[in-house]
Order: sequence, then C-alpha cells, then structure tokens
Amino acid sequence: MLDASLKEQVRSIFSGLKADYTFDMEVAPQHESRGELVELLGEVASCSDRIACRERPGEGLRFSLLRNGEPTGISFRAVPTGHEFSSLLLAVLNADGQGKNFPDRSVCDRVRALNGPIRLTTYVSLTCTNCPDVVQALNAMATLNPGVEHETVDGAIHQAEVAALNVQGVPSVFADGELLHVGRGDFGELLAKLEARYGIDAAGIEAVERRFDVVVLGGGPAGVSAAIYSARKGLSVALVAERIGGQVNETVGIENLISVPETTGRELVGRLAEHLGRYPVEVADGLKSVATATGERFVAPALIVATGARWRRLNVPGEREYTGRGVAFCPHCDGPFYKDRPVAVVGGGNSGVEAAIDLAGICSHVTVLEFMDSLKADVVLQDKLRSLPNVVVFTSVQTTSVEGDGSKVTAVRLKDRASGEERTIPLDGVFVQIGLSANSDLFDDLLERNRAGEIVIDDYCRTGIPGVYAAGDVSTVPYKQIVVAMGEGAKAALSAFDDRVRGVIG
Repeated sequence: MLDASLKEQVRSIFSGLKADYTFDMEVAPQHESRGELVELLGEVASCSDRIACRERPGEGLRFSLLRNGEPTGISFRAVPTGHEFSSLLLAVLNADGQGKNFPDRSVCDRVRALNGPIRLTTYVSLTCTNCPDVVQALNAMATLNPGVEHETVDGAIHQAEVAALNVQGVPSVFADGELLHVGRGDFGELLAKLEARYGIDAAGIEAVERRFDVVVLGGGPAGVSAAIYSARKGLSVALVAERIGGQVNETVGIENLISVPETTGRELVGRLAEHLGRYPVEVADGLKSVATATGERFVAPALIVATGARWRRLNVPGEREYTGRGVAFCPHCDGPFYKDRPVAVVGGGNSGVEAAIDLAGICSHVTVLEFMDSLKADVVLQDKLRSLPNVVVFTSVQTTSVEGDGSKVTAVRLKDRASGEERTIPLDGVFVQIGLSANSDLFDDLLERNRAGEIVIDDYCRTGIPGVYAAGDVSTVPYKQIVVAMGEGAKAALSAFDDRVRGVIG
C-alpha cells in the first residue's frame, strides 16, 4: 500500500517520537474494509519501533490512538488514505507534542481553557481537500485538552449514518450530537465555535502584546509574498492568518502561474509554506495594532492587509438555512453527495461553468443559472458545457429563493429578468459560484473602500493611512489572479520598506 519512498518519508517523520503509540483497532471480521485498514496501519507502524498495532473483534470499523497505553482522545472510523493520510501521521505527532499545525502558545492556552467534556465527530470524504484542515485542527485540540475527544468518520463507509444525520456537505462537525460546523474551517474559527458553545475558564489565559517591524494580515499568495519580501529586508515579521494559502487551498488545477506549467492548489500551498518557512517569519493564527480573537495583540509601524476574498453568497431566503443541507460552495468536496441526483449551479463565469462540467459527471442533471444575458466563462469551457447531454443553461434569470422541507433542499425559485415570469425547479442541491467578495469588513470606517468592498490603494499599494498597505484580492488592483497577488504582495512590502527608509513610518 505504501511504496518504499513514502515509507522512508514516514520513518523520517516518526524518527523523533518520544512515547510509545498503539493503533487500537476494533473491527468486524467480515467488514469489507478490514483488510485495507489492517494493511495500512500495519505498514505505518512498521516505520517506527515506537508504534504498534492491536486488533480486536468489534462491530463496524474503528481504531483509536493510544499513547503509552492511554487514550489520546483521537479515533477514526475510516481507512485514512487519500487526503486524510496526512491527518493520521499528524495525529501521532500531535499526541507526541509535535507538528507544525499546532498554533502559537496563546491559542493553545485557549484550547486548554475549554470547558469539557466535549465529544466531536467529523464526517469527511477522502477526496475532500478541505476536510484535512478541520480534522487536523480538532485532533490537535484533543491532544491539548483531555476533555476533548474527536472522531473522524468516512461518510462513504458509513452511508446509512450520514443519511440519518442528513449530512450533505463535508466536512460536517457534530458536537455532542448537534451540528456545529459545515465546510471549510480553520483552527481559529473552530475554536471560536467551541468557546461559544461550551465556554472557557479564562483564568488561565494571558493577554499578550508582541511588537514587530511589519505585520501581514492574510496567508494567501499576496500575504506570503509580502512576508517573504519583508523578511529578506532583515525586518521582524508576523503573518496573521487563518491558514496558509487562503483561497488557493480550494483551487484544484492551476495552469497560468508563469514558469509552473501545471500544479494544484494544495501543491502550491505546500510550496508557499515551504518558502515561508525558510525565513524567520512568525506565523500566528490574528504604531499599528492588530488584536486577534485569541487574545494576542500585534503591534508594528507597518501593516500590510492581504486578507483576500471569500465566496459571495446569494443572500436570498433559504440560502443560509440550508447551507450544508443542500446549499454548497465547493463542487469538488460536496459533489459526491449528489450522485445521480439533480442539482443547480448558480453562476456562469469560469468557476460556475467548471463546477457544472464536474458535476455533470456525477449528478443526474445539472441546471446552470446565470443572472446576465450570456455566460461569461471562457469559450472553451462553454463549448464543453454545451456538449454535455445532462446540462441545461438558463440566462437572464434571478435566483430568488432556495426552498426546502425543513431538513434539506427541495427546489430553487427563479425569476425571468425580461418577462418577470417566476418558476420553481425541483432539485436536491444548489452550488453557489458567483465570484468572490473582498474580506475587508474589518476595515470599515478605517480605510477607504469602493462599492465592491475593495480597499482603495495607489500604484504602490499604499492606502489613505501612512504605514497601512493593501495587496491582492482585497484591494482595488485589477485582475484577481495568483500571479498578480504575488506581485502585489512584493510591491506592498517594498513600499513599506521604502517608507521606513525615508522616515515616513517608524
């Protein structure tokens, strides 16, 4: 199952383990995935003298991770291959007090302060690119707080359970049996939801103020570029971000990054993190002062805003109520839940048409809804879309509501913009693909923004406040492209350094 090269990498990863670990399996002898699980865990265990396997007969398929014979709070009802293989390896490292996915001290203190007991279950798909971020964050929390337990469940293996819970999007996190979170999520967002639900013992949390030469907000291409360029100037840099990569994490194929003919979002994120790691940039999960939800305060004379953009929402009745129960934003993650079922894609740009093409290979029927009079996607994509027999396209239509039966989506309501005629299309899922909205709400009344919410900048990425710069998708720079964002991040860093040399900022 693991080739020789991968085994060697795993041996290296586990070479510094300080405790002894056991994959404690409880598996029904006749379970169809038993052989695959036993083989996978056996091969991983063979890469370290400190890891062993134990199998006992049980119902279904499950294994937990033990440290020196004691529970760590981490378990899987899955065969963690695909994107979740890294979650398996990180679970062992986290239990050992290692792993680069651990946040800084103040965030860890907040996890330890959570009031327990907390029982978390995350339903995933092994093909989901967003699921590992959530799984790994919650596994790390389980190792930090003995009152937290986290179990990862493969929805493909436990389909009846998924259907009973009406899970229609991954990752779906349940806290003590109640839905807590659906979709992409970072450590800080998940922690905030747990704090709101369970409360914290604030006595052990210390407010921290830290000073730097430059603070960069955002971990996408613009933010990473700004941090690297600033660090290369010998400046002390803090990068405050939910996750490295930003929206790039959700990009499947990238073919327009000059000098890199073809890559994926996950591969590029890995390269960004690797490059960033070569410089003394402090990465935090939150003179200019930035206060984070984790209680830290970052102070610096230069602030570079590179917070990027997020998926725009329809803002129609039913959208919020049925998010995760029929309304989705990631066709790659949630498309498999709609196998052989009818869906709609709202949006006729490149992202919408690409989503429709992908879903046409999974779903029984795909309806594309475009507000404008014609599709805006590239011609090659439109040609491919129109060649598919199970796709229909409606242009000049306004999506007015998402309808459901209280537990799941049942239809979408449309209005013809020319005639005013309204109609209802029965379906099981709605994928919203109507572009991005700048993540600039934090700066309302602080920085000038245009009608689209983008922060107004000059040719040097300067805003109206000396010492505050903006770069990438959050700014008014035209063309929201990875290569453009990287260049803008570098420009912002160089402008900040130039202002520092000329005495404009401290």
